[in-house]
Amino acid sequence: MANRSPLDDPYTAAHAWARYRWLMRWMGLATLVVIVAVDAWLYAGLGLVSIHLYIATSLGVGITMMLMAALMGLVFLSSGTGHDESIEDRLDSSHWDDT
Repeated sequence: MANRSPLDDPYTAAHAWARYRWLMRWMGLATLVVIVAVDAWLYAGLGLVSIHLYIATSLGVGITMMLMAALMGLVFLSSGTGHDESIEDRLDSSHWDDT
C-alpha cells in the first residue's frame, strides 16, 4: 500500500497551494517586467518593424517563463511538503536484497 502524502491533509494542502499561487503571481509580475524589457530592447535595436514581431516575442517569452515557473513551482510544492518522500520506491536497493 502506498504511504499517505502530506498533501492528503487539507490544511497542509491549502497552505502548499497558497504558496504556489503566491509564487505564480510574483512570477507573472516578473514575466511582465521581462516582456517589457525585451520589447524595449527590440524597439531600440530595430525600431518599429512589424507589430507581429513584438506580439510573437512577447508570447514566446511570456509562455516560456510562465511554463518554467509553473513546473518549478510544482517541484517546490512537491518537495517542500514532503510529498516526494511519501512514495513507495520499488527500485530501492533494499527491495532487491537476497539475504
